[in-house]
Amino acid sequence: MTQQERWTSEHIPDQTGRVFVVTGANSGLGLATTRALARRGGHVVLAVRDEAKGRRAAAQLTAAQPGARLEVRRLDLADLDSVRAFAEKLHADHTRLDVLVNNAGVMAPSRTLSPQGHEVQFATNHLGHFALTGLLLGLLTAGGDPRVVTVSSPNHRKAHLYFDDLTGERRYSPMGYYNQSKLANAVFGHELHRRLTDAGSPVRSLLAHPGYTATGLQSDGPVAPVALLFGRVLRPLAQTPDQGALPQLYAATEPAARGGEFIGPDGRGELRGAPTRVALSAGAADAATGRRLWEVSEQATGVRFGLSPAR
Repeated sequence: MTQQERWTSEHIPDQTGRVFVVTGANSGLGLATTRALARRGGHVVLAVRDEAKGRRAAAQLTAAQPGARLEVRRLDLADLDSVRAFAEKLHADHTRLDVLVNNAGVMAPSRTLSPQGHEVQFATNHLGHFALTGLLLGLLTAGGDPRVVTVSSPNHRKAHLYFDDLTGERRYSPMGYYNQSKLANAVFGHELHRRLTDAGSPVRSLLAHPGYTATGLQSDGPVAPVALLFGRVLRPLAQTPDQGALPQLYAATEPAARGGEFIGPDGRGELRGAPTRVALSAGAADAATGRRLWEVSEQATGVRFGLSPAR
């Protein structure tokens, strides 16, 4: 995009009548995404782990924008039972879903396991979103211009998938396993695009990343050294959540966005700036890796999409 064409939230088309699910919607990028979508008329389901925080966020949004169409629903992505319960309730109450924004995440905590025994970053950032997407695919297929937007990170380019030690039992490092989860997001989003395309599905899968954005992700959950570095020392260099949310908003709403695209900031190092198409790593785009992660994720979650492996 040229300087004159730099995309902002003012470019979001009217979203009246469209239904969105945004995970992690009570703070940070999720809250900024919800605010922008609601401002343009979207009906947003705030999928949050803490319902009280979600209700407070919804009340703040409604106070600023009376008439905003918001729902607050509990979703703990680390717990696959919670994911299934959320999906079942959404199916009961809605006949379609237009956009799913897989935004929520945790970053660099001490090694912790999910209720089902998975490393918590892999469980929350990837497996929960994998399962949620599969369980909501029927609603998405019934939507208008339906999209799945999965939020990754530039860190996916320096990450590895530890297929022989996904729980980190032998060699856990907080940032190494955070990076693994972000690579899993990228691999999943791209493999989903391939499978949806091969199936002739109307649903599009896109990836986005926020660059370096000041949110609670860097300060509320990480081990102390990571929280100090990203939550305090480098924080003055970060974008605001409203700025950081622009790539995922572009992917979710821009008519020109295409399935398979990865949207990130256009500034130096993709740390900040306006949305633009950015490169996916060769490892994330590798078809064999995509098939392997898909199979592992199906086994771990018990969720199957009914989509054949991409050729």
